[in-house]
Amino acid sequence: MSFGHEQLDVYRVSIEYVGWVYRFCESLKGHRNAKEQLIRASQAIPLNIAEGNGKATEGDRRRFFEIARGSALECAAVQDVLSVCGAMPAEKNAEAKNILDRIVAMLTKLGRRGYAVHEQLCEYGKELDLTIEE
Repeated sequence: MSFGHEQLDVYRVSIEYVGWVYRFCESLKGHRNAKEQLIRASQAIPLNIAEGNGKATEGDRRRFFEIARGSALECAAVQDVLSVCGAMPAEKNAEAKNILDRIVAMLTKLGRRGYAVHEQLCEYGKELDLTIEE
């Protein structure tokens, strides 16, 4: 069983971006406010994609995809702030912006009418395995 949002390429790409942000921010000295804002905004992308994809109405779904899109654009702006302050090399900023551009394009498309991916339902009465392996 997988959740509907896990089937979306934009969700998978945004999760990879979150990982990149964490690794980058671990090496970042100073710039606490921008670093915290970049982490929060990057996390908001996949979180809003997941929540939006689970909404029952198209309007609600689009609203969450638009919020995720706004968070991606916010990440691009924070990267510019870090770049202009000399905390992020221009090449690294450009590489990460390419990923953000891809995310924004996919979210723009998802925000159109009639698009959703839903969870696969379990058969009623089947026992669920709730163990988590380490």
